[in-house]
Amino acid sequence: MVDMQIFSLNTKKYAANEYLVLLYRFILMMAFYSFCRILFYLFNIPSFPKVTFLSFLTILKGGLIFDISALLYLNSLYILLFLLPFQIKFSNWYQAALKWIFMIVNGVGLTFNLVDMIYYRYILKRTTASTFDIAAYDAGNSKLIVRFFYDFWYLLVILIILMFGLSILYSVFKPKPFRFARPYAYSLSSVLAILIVATLSVFGMRGGWRHSTRPITMNNAGIFVNAPEEMSLVQNTPFCIIRTWGKKAFEHKSYFATEEELNRVYTPVHVPASIAPPRKDNVVIIILESFSRAFIGSLNPEYTNPQDKVLTPFLDSLAHEGLIYSNAFATGIKSIDGIPSVTAGIPALVEPYVISERSGNTVNSLASLLNVQGYQSAFFHGAPNGSMGFDAFTKMAGFQKYYGRNEYGNEADFDGVWGIWDEPFMQYFARGMNEMKEPFITTLFSVSSHHPYEVPEKYKSKFPEGRIPLDKCVSYTDYSLRKFFDTARKMPWFKNTLFVITADHSIESGIIDYHTLVKRFAIPILFYRADGSIKGVDNGLAEQTDIMPTVLNYLNYPFPYVAFGNNLFDPSSKRFVINYIQESYQFLSGDYAFYITDDKLNAIYNRKNDPALIKNLLGKVDFKEEIQLEKAIIQQFNNRMVENRMVVGK
Repeated sequence: MVDMQIFSLNTKKYAANEYLVLLYRFILMMAFYSFCRILFYLFNIPSFPKVTFLSFLTILKGGLIFDISALLYLNSLYILLFLLPFQIKFSNWYQAALKWIFMIVNGVGLTFNLVDMIYYRYILKRTTASTFDIAAYDAGNSKLIVRFFYDFWYLLVILIILMFGLSILYSVFKPKPFRFARPYAYSLSSVLAILIVATLSVFGMRGGWRHSTRPITMNNAGIFVNAPEEMSLVQNTPFCIIRTWGKKAFEHKSYFATEEELNRVYTPVHVPASIAPPRKDNVVIIILESFSRAFIGSLNPEYTNPQDKVLTPFLDSLAHEGLIYSNAFATGIKSIDGIPSVTAGIPALVEPYVISERSGNTVNSLASLLNVQGYQSAFFHGAPNGSMGFDAFTKMAGFQKYYGRNEYGNEADFDGVWGIWDEPFMQYFARGMNEMKEPFITTLFSVSSHHPYEVPEKYKSKFPEGRIPLDKCVSYTDYSLRKFFDTARKMPWFKNTLFVITADHSIESGIIDYHTLVKRFAIPILFYRADGSIKGVDNGLAEQTDIMPTVLNYLNYPFPYVAFGNNLFDPSSKRFVINYIQESYQFLSGDYAFYITDDKLNAIYNRKNDPALIKNLLGKVDFKEEIQLEKAIIQQFNNRMVENRMVVGK
């Protein structure tokens, strides 16, 4: 049998009791997981500003519980084959086969841990089982995955070094059996050993041995941290994938005993206060990929570094001509979170709606509601059709037409990885609306401000590198937006159009202040009309889910509908922001941030005076009304998703 010479050198082997060898190899993997945890922290230090040396030791200690659980799940077959009560297992071919199993299974686990060292900065959590649903849902993912490993090649180098070292250390000891006078005695002792190891494994997988101990979940990481974002340091990626596999995203909540009591606190059903003559303005929504608020110079006047002032000159100029929300946030951290939030008022809580078990629910959207009012509707996205399932969702949400890379039809403008460059596709977008009958509602989703951080060759010198590689792409997309408006202003529909410009989600920027858990969701929201009738700066809270009710109220839409947001044009509306991150609900109201984990309030921060969220005010201040509102929103959303009541009358 061929041994794993590709992984190992000629290392002297020491014979040892088989059970001690098994224990040694298990402890070896725990050490490797702890090393990956240290690397994870070092690669993402700005995301964990509250971690100290002593608190990190606590994190490492807590991580062992999660590592034991994950390693027992991953290595269950290996452990069983290792303990079988047959002497043949000590043969060279059997031991070689065991090593292959060990290396492959644990190599997969190490790979996921290493990938999350980079991927964490995009999703702000460990990879879970839903990531595979997203990958299956996205027809355009394969090239990006290849490009990810090309750009972050050093992950492969680290993996090879770890695998090489693991193979050498694995083979330091070779197992030898207990010696018994009678042959059958070994088989009996092996069966007993299997029973003991199986019992201990159940305890390890569950995270404890007490009868009352529930199997540990991702939430249990909160015991070992001082802030919700630090839970990812305690966890490991294989554990998070295993624990979320096949789990339902939405569970029925019962914070309020009756529907009447719940509706008194909060209801997502919007009923027009008065019936005014409907406006027939066109509505154009532009969703810019990864446009964090940090990139918008006009929204960051306190930063004096010239690099922070020049990325979006056109958006900055448009902000002075329209109504800009300086305290706006995304609901989620992925593109598939943002699209339902912006177009259908559906927040990104627990799991992206479009890949959840409730994705077949009936929903209303701006398109479906305005279609009935005589609007034409279309969604434009320059990526390959099927990318992120946008074409499927927008069809379900009521958009009559979808225009993607297939419809664009000119592969010369393809960026080679993600989609059609923003400049030509935005021109295609402008021309497409010129062919639509008014009134219409359209949505454009840009693509170029995205990894792998490239701009067209002719603009390489026009948009130089900034703080981070994405900066030049942001500048290119802003330039493309300027060119779009230059074209749109010549179109007959332009003067009768309400423009809404926002982002799908935020992303890590070069400004350290934006690495907090709150500002990590910060994005721009801008309303613009050519006649200047909508203008100013609003410093109140705003969120993507507010866009749908704001637009419908502006148009004097006359019928009830469901949306988890507020009319931003109504000064009396109760503004809030709600996110879901690290198994916790983050709720912003006024100057405060509230965190609920496992249905329990565990933190309150004054995000204005304490932007780093260091001083937990839990127990020191009373915010009963805000906490009741947060719980009511959570209950309304979960129960309506479970019961398929996302439209009026259901």
